[in-house]
Amino acid sequence: MSATIIDGKKVAKDITEALRHEVEALKAKGVVPGLAVVLVGENPASKKYVSSKEKMCESLGIKSMGNKIPEDSTQEELMKLIDDLNNDPKVHGILVQLPLPKHLNEKEVMHAISPDKDVDGFGPDSLGRLVLDEPGFLPCTPHGCMKLLEAYGVDPKGKHAVVVGRSVIVGKPIALLLLRQHATVTICHSRTPDLKETCLRADILCAAVGKAEMIKGDWIKEGAAVIDIGINVKEDGKLTGDVEFEKAKERAGFITPVPGGVGPMTIAMLMYNTVEAAKATVK
Repeated sequence: MSATIIDGKKVAKDITEALRHEVEALKAKGVVPGLAVVLVGENPASKKYVSSKEKMCESLGIKSMGNKIPEDSTQEELMKLIDDLNNDPKVHGILVQLPLPKHLNEKEVMHAISPDKDVDGFGPDSLGRLVLDEPGFLPCTPHGCMKLLEAYGVDPKGKHAVVVGRSVIVGKPIALLLLRQHATVTICHSRTPDLKETCLRADILCAAVGKAEMIKGDWIKEGAAVIDIGINVKEDGKLTGDVEFEKAKERAGFITPVPGGVGPMTIAMLMYNTVEAAKATVK
């Protein structure tokens, strides 16, 4: 068998097209959704990500407000900027592009963003609401992964889901979202024994470890849905995921490619959260 390739570009386009109409409706009420993006320094990858987010905002009619500050900015200067954005009524969402320079405290910054503007979904209020099954902003990449499963008719209910990776921004949130959809979830990491055997039991396998092709093709259960969240650059400059795609697709039922799978969904869900934040301000 050969897997159905999950087209993240198409699903993301469907979501953003629906958002376009919502943005028009908000503008008719006098509300222009505004996303403030904070970029510290000149990290090339971060600059590329910020540019793609700004282009998406422009295409949807969302006002993108760039805030680029020097690499050597102090923690106090960054926190002052966050406070100003928290108090700006034209700003509905705040995104601080990570990683920050090493001398800055990322956790303190995430805590400082107003919960009403935490469109990345990384703050303690957003993550706490996720744990408590309460409404709130969901982290964009995990939310996008769930939307991909939904779009291709993969219902987590009663399934065994395995998440490889336990980061606060991907692994843990996607495990909680799968639990919310009634999957039985196993979280694996670098100290998990018999990782291959655990992966082979997965009806849904989510790979988020950041190691190129770590998950081998023969680790995939026949017919499983594979969501590859990793983005790694090979020696030849090509992008690859955490899963050995060519071999895995011969065993999986569904699989996301890299690029073109989860990546487009992350930006789409960021736009979704920004529009939701703007809608919440309409009286």
